[in-house]
Amino acid sequence: MNTRPATTIRTMRADDGPAILRIYQQGADTGHATFQTSAPPWEEWDHGHTRDARLVAERDGGVAGWAALARVSSRPVYAGVAELSIYIADDARGAGVGRLLMESIIESAEAAGYWTLESGVFPENRASIALHESTGFRIVGTRERQGRMTHGPMTGVWRDVVLLERRSATIGVE
Repeated sequence: MNTRPATTIRTMRADDGPAILRIYQQGADTGHATFQTSAPPWEEWDHGHTRDARLVAERDGGVAGWAALARVSSRPVYAGVAELSIYIADDARGAGVGRLLMESIIESAEAAGYWTLESGVFPENRASIALHESTGFRIVGTRERQGRMTHGPMTGVWRDVVLLERRSATIGVE
């Protein structure tokens, strides 16, 4: 008998904002998801992410994770390149939510015309790197000492960032 709650993926709504920011904050609190010390105000988050590929994973009537894209450049030549963010709620990690979200955001991104997705992940976040690689991303390099932590037990520590990318098999790069 399956006792795991069912997870559904849907388009993000404006009223998801508090849950999105709560999950973002949970990631920030780990010290391995972002250089940010806290989630930004909703208006800032909303403005920084494209509207054509924003998804949430819903479990038990609540948001269990989210994935969204941000443009890497306003130049037309990079119109099909976006940075991917994916965050999973503390109580949903390890339950397959990340994989469902990742597969769905890739599908949404391609439907919206993106040919390259990029992600930057701390090397210590092995689960995120494994998720990316299992869904077609490849490591293209590591930016050494990319930024310095300003919070938590790692305050003052320089951090590397692993760069991953995924190219669409159907769009763009013939």
